[in-house]
Amino acid sequence: MLAFRLFLLTVFLTIAAYTVYVVADHGINLLPVFFGDIARMAWPGQFNLDFACFLLLSGLWLSWRHQFRPGGLVLGLCGVFGGAFFLSAYLLVVSYQTQGDMRVLLLGPERAAA
Repeated sequence: MLAFRLFLLTVFLTIAAYTVYVVADHGINLLPVFFGDIARMAWPGQFNLDFACFLLLSGLWLSWRHQFRPGGLVLGLCGVFGGAFFLSAYLLVVSYQTQGDMRVLLLGPERAAA
């Protein structure tokens, strides 16, 4: 569990630092670039489309884990728009809340107890 938590912390800090640098250098202009690459039908667009699908799966999993309750839907949206930055922080916090129990971490407390 320690290695997993260190990995999550590394992901979080790396994305945070990279994002600060990119925003400082290029501004907050992500969406036109992101969707523009998809519209050009080239490899950067293929990667962006694949990543967008991953973000949707992440959001769906977060919502499902929380039984599609209102708070879970909000967390799902955070997963879609926050990406690995949000998901790494979420999983790090939940890894402590669940005391490292991966079954509870992945399924949620209700499903893990069933």
